[in-house]
Amino acid sequence: MLIDPSEGTVFAIRRENGASDVVLVCEHAAHTIPRKLGTLGLEEATLKSHIGWDPGAADVAERLSEMLDAPLVMQRFSRLVYDCNRPPEAADAYPERSEIYSVPGNQNLSEEDRACRAEALYHPFHNAIDALIDSRLSAGRRVVLVTVHSFTPVYFGKPRDGLLGILHDADSRLADAMLAAVAKEKLEGVLRNYPYGADDGVTHTLKRHGLARQIANVMLEIRNDLIADAPGQELWADRIAGLLRTAISDLEEQGGRLHA
Repeated sequence: MLIDPSEGTVFAIRRENGASDVVLVCEHAAHTIPRKLGTLGLEEATLKSHIGWDPGAADVAERLSEMLDAPLVMQRFSRLVYDCNRPPEAADAYPERSEIYSVPGNQNLSEEDRACRAEALYHPFHNAIDALIDSRLSAGRRVVLVTVHSFTPVYFGKPRDGLLGILHDADSRLADAMLAAVAKEKLEGVLRNYPYGADDGVTHTLKRHGLARQIANVMLEIRNDLIADAPGQELWADRIAGLLRTAISDLEEQGGRLHA
């Protein structure tokens, strides 16, 4: 058993019965490593850096959950153990290297090791999202999927000047509506598919839960230095909540296009 029961549940759910159509997901909410794996051979400061989680993302997601009265599903263990925004067959679901850092505890994993991690972390997390979304759809409710991430302002030594990325895969309905709201409000530094996009393999959660059900979906990437403290988290949660409200309202006015 990879995770001892004393370490708690793999995922956390907030406001499961929230009134909003929005369902929030935060795949990289924590930097915790299961005790059985020690530190994966890394220093504590490295584990707490952006390679181990998305700093600030969980705090923004929790604020959004409160502002919108929206359910939120968060992963409670580090992306270095299993990246829940990747399918089990993806090599970078178990990263041997992240940016400039080698991850000793992920070197030469056997198929059994990989299957154990997927069984412990990936499947329970995504099954919980499946259950939440499907229960709402079965009750005749509309669902809008929003995943919340953060990105480092410097990557491989190169600065990233954008403030917020609005990412999508094949279904761009919600991203288009949010970017239209951005243009209307004249917000700067908000970009489509930034700092990466679907071709970089980052939209697994959108594909599994959004595209598969033909529900409107979007992935958000906030530069993590902007949400390093409570005021920044509150500011960006408020901005994003406003963009989502406007975008969803505009889609509804276009004929209820929250579902394809």
